Amino acid sequence: MADEGNIISDLNLGPETNGEDNSPAAGIISQYVKDLSVENPNSPDSFQWQDAPQLDVQFNIGARSVGEDVHEVEIKIVTTAKAQAGTAYVVDLAYCALVAMRNLEDSQAHAFLYAEAPRILFPFARRIIADAVRDAGFAPLMLDPIDFNGLYVQQLAAQQEQRESGGDAPTGNA
Repeated sequence: MADEGNIISDLNLGPETNGEDNSPAAGIISQYVKDLSVENPNSPDSFQWQDAPQLDVQFNIGARSVGEDVHEVEIKIVTTAKAQAGTAYVVDLAYCALVAMRNLEDSQAHAFLYAEAPRILFPFARRIIADAVRDAGFAPLMLDPIDFNGLYVQQLAAQQEQRESGGDAPTGNA
């Protein structure tokens, strides 16, 4: 078998100075389900209910540093379907990715962690939710696409407005 060498370092991806690549880069290292809970608390009775359930979908995005130039981005999605007779199902998913970033300005890194990485991860999390609901015995739940970039910009604007108005309430992550 031929010696392939270090494939990553053999690639010439950009200008180098002093033997180091100083160009900005960001990418997904791996994706994984960190936590998944599916509850079907009123089965088998819930399969007989005639009224359409009311859906509640909540999501949150978090990021934390796990090493030099490596962060974990987490999309937390909780879906609850309630009918007049009770709760049909609850699906709670924490879907994560390890993200590598180097030579990015802080504002670019923040935007990648809270807008771009969630945009990349969402279709995979959406499929897991749909499969979990289907496996619980219900029609698959296909979540609508989410404009993470738009939400990110909106949250930044709200935080800026709050700072300008002198608000002291803490602000969360995008």
